[in-house]
Amino acid sequence: MTFDAATKMQFLYALRSKGVTDARVLTAMEQVDRADYVKGTFAERAYEDMPLPIACGQTISQPSVVGLMTQALQISPRDKVLEIGTGSGYQAAILSKLARRVYTVDRYRRLVQAARAVFEANDITNITTFTADGSHGFAEQAPFDRILLTAAAEDPPGPLLAQLRVGGIMVLPVGQSDAVQSLIRVTRTETGLEYDELRAVRFVPLLEGLGQE
Repeated sequence: MTFDAATKMQFLYALRSKGVTDARVLTAMEQVDRADYVKGTFAERAYEDMPLPIACGQTISQPSVVGLMTQALQISPRDKVLEIGTGSGYQAAILSKLARRVYTVDRYRRLVQAARAVFEANDITNITTFTADGSHGFAEQAPFDRILLTAAAEDPPGPLLAQLRVGGIMVLPVGQSDAVQSLIRVTRTETGLEYDELRAVRFVPLLEGLGQE
């Protein structure tokens, strides 16, 4: 199956039906072919609204959740975005269509190398990909306008909150890894932090340290 006009129409319809309504987000998701980020036996299911397994025991999130998380970030074209959990690279590619610059980090070197290769093949030049313990963020480039976590933490990590600019937004799943988690949005204001609960989700846990692969 290819990402042709009919497939795109069906794909976008599924996104809209799940609440992804922001025009810029839908356009970005129309421009990024999810099949580039799904390898092997699951490639033919790339356009279905479901999470799929990738290397290192990780997953590529279902498109509607990617869309809702991206929408919740309210990215503007001049924003500098930090993503924790590169995974397949699909989410970062969508962020790159909306933001000025995207920094994405993963604890698995194998995933970072694979994602970087896809970005290069697609001529995406505004993403910086690196292997590190994402729970510490990326202090060298802080503060960030937007921060996205694609792994669940029990609470928003302190180092990441510290790297969020005033007026900045962080979107992340919180909760125990073996239970249903909540997707929340944290906004840094002049006086502190505001929290909004968005929806129930299920993500892999945010782990400290580097992976073995």
